[in-house]
Amino acid sequence: MLYLLRWYLKLLSRLILKKYRPEIIAISGSIGKTSAKEAIFLVLSTRLSVRASLKNYNNELGVPLTIIGAVSPAKSLSGWLKILIKSLKLFVFRDPTYPKILVLEMGIDRPGDMKYLVDLAPPTIGVITAVSYAHLDYFGTLQKIKKEKQVLIENVSLKGLSVLNYDNEAARSMAEVSPARVLTYGFKIGADLLAQDVNYKFQQGNYEISGVNFKLNYEGSIVPVNMPNILGEGGIYAALAAASVALHLGFHLMEIAESLRSLRLPAGRMQLLAGIKHTFLIDDSYNSSPEACLSALNVLGQIKVDKQAYKYAVLGDMLEIGNYKEEAHYNIGREIFAQGIDFLVSVGVNSLIIDRGAKEAGMMADHIFHFETAEEAGIFVRENLFEGDVVLIKGSQAIRLEKVTKKLLAEPEKASKLLIRQEESWQ
Repeated sequence: MLYLLRWYLKLLSRLILKKYRPEIIAISGSIGKTSAKEAIFLVLSTRLSVRASLKNYNNELGVPLTIIGAVSPAKSLSGWLKILIKSLKLFVFRDPTYPKILVLEMGIDRPGDMKYLVDLAPPTIGVITAVSYAHLDYFGTLQKIKKEKQVLIENVSLKGLSVLNYDNEAARSMAEVSPARVLTYGFKIGADLLAQDVNYKFQQGNYEISGVNFKLNYEGSIVPVNMPNILGEGGIYAALAAASVALHLGFHLMEIAESLRSLRLPAGRMQLLAGIKHTFLIDDSYNSSPEACLSALNVLGQIKVDKQAYKYAVLGDMLEIGNYKEEAHYNIGREIFAQGIDFLVSVGVNSLIIDRGAKEAGMMADHIFHFETAEEAGIFVRENLFEGDVVLIKGSQAIRLEKVTKKLLAEPEKASKLLIRQEESWQ
């Protein structure tokens, strides 16, 4: 049944794309796909007709649903039938409101996934946010992950664009196989779009952030970018990817910078929230990887708190990273001590390695606490917080650390709007 559904969705999606010929912007990467998608959609939609993937619709079912403009009906047979009928109508009758640009996430779990997706929706513009150890369990080596994601860049239209994260070596090297023009972005000298003079601000007392501001340098033209709703470098990378795409499509630097002012990342991605007892929560509980966790810890390390306040890192296992598990978790523990974070609260089995790394780096044992479940960790942190404390919450999806965040929210009744995985199916 699933095979037939996939086949019909792929066939109808290709027919729809052939009929309407939208520009396809395909985004892939081990981290930052959704943030880049949101930023690209935000900037382009200021003056173009754009549709972007809903939620994390990035697989063999999700990509066709975005093309069709439908929401997954889950296990409802009648719901899927309605989607197939809608697809046929789109093909038979012309819909004048069909978007001119589709921004599609393309995720991979196993070898062959990317080929399936680019055959379904051949990209005009390809974006690679980063290649890291996510899904190492299925691919075995980082090189194999890179090879799979590289299929996207190899299939970009000759007259299109490849957008690559210059700071990520594996992504940067894909320039060699791109048939199209290449634009790179990042913090390192050599990137075509360069983020300079980055300044993170954290505003105490009213649970708000002044956000981040930086200078965007492109071919010697420099514009200031202020993003008051962004905390952390992940938002900057997303902004740079969006700027790369927009420049290719004829936007000017100043209008791009102005659009990015209203950028907000989705729930569970470096969201600063008001916590109980006048505390601050950095909710990054959507998922976790070694690179993303190090980045989040760097942000926590830069935040200045009152003398009587403390910084907590509540961290869960990082999953699907194969034989890199030991080294990755150990390095995270060492980084916690290096960043001057006061307390470590770990959740899961692999996170015991984080504890060991932190302790061997110099963190006092009585500042390290371990729990088997997110619920236990949440109760412990809730009972030990004091005014002005800052708590970072980050772990892989399966650890469900949004449950920790929920226990610490100043207004838990708003959890459905503020947090991820609050739908009934997750509960």
